[in-house]
Amino acid sequence: MAKSVTVRVPGKVNVYLGVGPREFSGYHEVGTVFQSVNIYDEVTVEAAEEFEIIGKGIFADQIPTDKSNLVWRAAQLVAAACGEEPLVKITIDKSIPVAAGMAGGSADAAATLLACDALWKAGIPRDQLDALAAELGSDVPFMLHGGCAIGTGRGDMLTPVMTRGIFHWVFATYKEGLSTAAVYERTDNLRGPEFDRVPTVPTEVLTAINQGDAKSLGTVLGNDLQMAAITMKPIISSALDFGLDLGALGAIVSGSGPTCAFLVADEMAAISLMVALSSSGLVDNAWRAHGPVHGARINTH
Repeated sequence: MAKSVTVRVPGKVNVYLGVGPREFSGYHEVGTVFQSVNIYDEVTVEAAEEFEIIGKGIFADQIPTDKSNLVWRAAQLVAAACGEEPLVKITIDKSIPVAAGMAGGSADAAATLLACDALWKAGIPRDQLDALAAELGSDVPFMLHGGCAIGTGRGDMLTPVMTRGIFHWVFATYKEGLSTAAVYERTDNLRGPEFDRVPTVPTEVLTAINQGDAKSLGTVLGNDLQMAAITMKPIISSALDFGLDLGALGAIVSGSGPTCAFLVADEMAAISLMVALSSSGLVDNAWRAHGPVHGARINTH
């Protein structure tokens, strides 16, 4: 057995997020386009005498170290699949903002699946790892794969999207997050009980991604959860307007928020907007990134 395995995993942005009505199960069907971006967590799994989770990095104090962290369940699932005892220490070096609609928790769970499989030399087939990922949460399968993909069902049924070139983003984050469940509930309340539209991804979104056309993509970004997030945290609206006024090609709430994602023309535009947002008083932090990038990968150095 290897002594330790480290997996690097990116965050994500939902370029488009269509949300259907609440089903009897309590879940919502979605039609979304994921894109992974180069803001990374690193998850290291090593053999230990008892299970332990340790947080590192700039968001270390926001990492749950008990069973509420999805990495605990991820390790349990791999252990059960390959007949190992889940006696590991998991160290999460976190750079993906927490509770920000960027799937940081799902990313860490995906990384843990991959790392435990490698640590125990289990050789779990990729389709089985995907199935384990789907058990953990709707975003986890995409975090394994990365790149750009359409997500349907609960977001866990993936279809890769071919893309050309690089898309440049600026993310504006807040120290205080929003509850994903509360944002979905507010969305349902805003729509009313008669809402029954099946979520689909507009052709224009996929065409812009296929062609690497950031300008066109900026005009068709969409998120059905955005209005609910804004009603729960109104300053989001001011931040989105601020970015657009400074030349962003498009602006959107990332996932269930409260992070704002701004699509910009190039790296220089990203730097300029990041600096402006950081001093605007409208957000707590700003980051720049680009995508798409690959998903969870084992560090080989």
